[in-house]
Amino acid sequence: MRKIDINALIDQARFNPFHWRVLFWCALIIIFDGYDLVIYGVVLPVLMQEWGLTPLQAGALGSYALFGMMFGALILGSLSDRIGRKKVIAICVILFSGFTVLNGFARNPTEFGICRFIAGLGIGGVMPNVVALMSEYAPKKIRSTLVAIMFSGYSVGGMLSAGLGIVLLPSFGWQSVFYVAAVPLLLLPLILRWLPESVGFMLRQGRNEEAREVLQRIEPTYVPQASDQLTMASLKPAGAPLVQLFREGRAISTVMLWVAFFCCLLMVYALNSWLPKLMASAGYGLGSSLSFLLVLNFGAIFGAVGGGWIGDRFKLQKVLVAFFVIAAISISLLGFKSPTSVLYGLIAVAGATTIGTQILAYACVAQFYPMSIRSTGLGWASGVGRSGAIVGPILGGALVGIQLPLHLNFMVFAVPGVVAALAMCLVYQRRAKVPALSAEASPAP
Repeated sequence: MRKIDINALIDQARFNPFHWRVLFWCALIIIFDGYDLVIYGVVLPVLMQEWGLTPLQAGALGSYALFGMMFGALILGSLSDRIGRKKVIAICVILFSGFTVLNGFARNPTEFGICRFIAGLGIGGVMPNVVALMSEYAPKKIRSTLVAIMFSGYSVGGMLSAGLGIVLLPSFGWQSVFYVAAVPLLLLPLILRWLPESVGFMLRQGRNEEAREVLQRIEPTYVPQASDQLTMASLKPAGAPLVQLFREGRAISTVMLWVAFFCCLLMVYALNSWLPKLMASAGYGLGSSLSFLLVLNFGAIFGAVGGGWIGDRFKLQKVLVAFFVIAAISISLLGFKSPTSVLYGLIAVAGATTIGTQILAYACVAQFYPMSIRSTGLGWASGVGRSGAIVGPILGGALVGIQLPLHLNFMVFAVPGVVAALAMCLVYQRRAKVPALSAEASPAP
């Protein structure tokens, strides 16, 4: 009988077509997840005019999706540790795509807000699950890079949203950009066919034959045998998954990760929701203001991929601290009069170190927690952090409402970057050892 250490096999595997497939489908899901989320910032100036919304009302309306994301991350992130990541991902795609399409048929702010809340459940729930799935299957040497590339789909979705907004809004109205969200629903059968289930979940369910087949695709040199004993670190937690986040020396680090998520998401959603409006109030046209949103998300791709590449070679925690500090500086400078080229550069850097840093933060959390509580850890970090995402648009609306000078708005948005950098300095990276559990393969019939 052979003992097969699944963690070691995955860690040492070479990047191959199986990894490409997981990366492609996870990234595609995140692209439309990002599209559905950023879309509100794209249509916000038009909605404020059409429905006569005050800045504070507009900020509150933008937070409905973020409330949904908070509950989605907390509930659906933990649920996948029980029913499997693939099922939860499918549920999330139906929620965020279906109700974003329905947003295009909303006749008033109330209907719009209800649809945004339900869509937010799916948007928030899918993030921790695709990150956990990509982290589980990625080879160790390039794990941060692959998670960052996959999560960069969020920024691609944001750019797609801003780009289509520039094209569609003048000719077809704000409703048209919501109809595009139907695409993932059409692709759902393919997602269910080609996206693999978590190998750890398969073992917990006794689906050892499927697990061996997946392992052979991960590492083609592995020849499965019916007598193989498959082992994997902590297939099942010793207690409630939430309680495990605070055990074995993880309590302070868990709280600090939550603080970092709160601050980072506050900056991300404050900028995504209010950057076009703030720039429009500063004298830029709507098309030009949307192009700032495009640059913000474009910069995030470079920040995420570049930060992931650096994080695979140095400590990802140090990269996050540096990025948070740069975010605070770049956002502070946005409110001052600068040449257009410099302004675009600052916005790109802000995108790289806010949205890009958020992507890296997911990778950091995925690496911090053992597999048995990874989705729970990601879900709670994301869910608690969503309170920052809720505060962001409301804070932006309040600042616009009291008509502060432009530079003071951005100075307020920059403060959380400093707090997040301090929080990441207190995260203790050494994880406690967890005993390995094994699942013995059933004899072949």
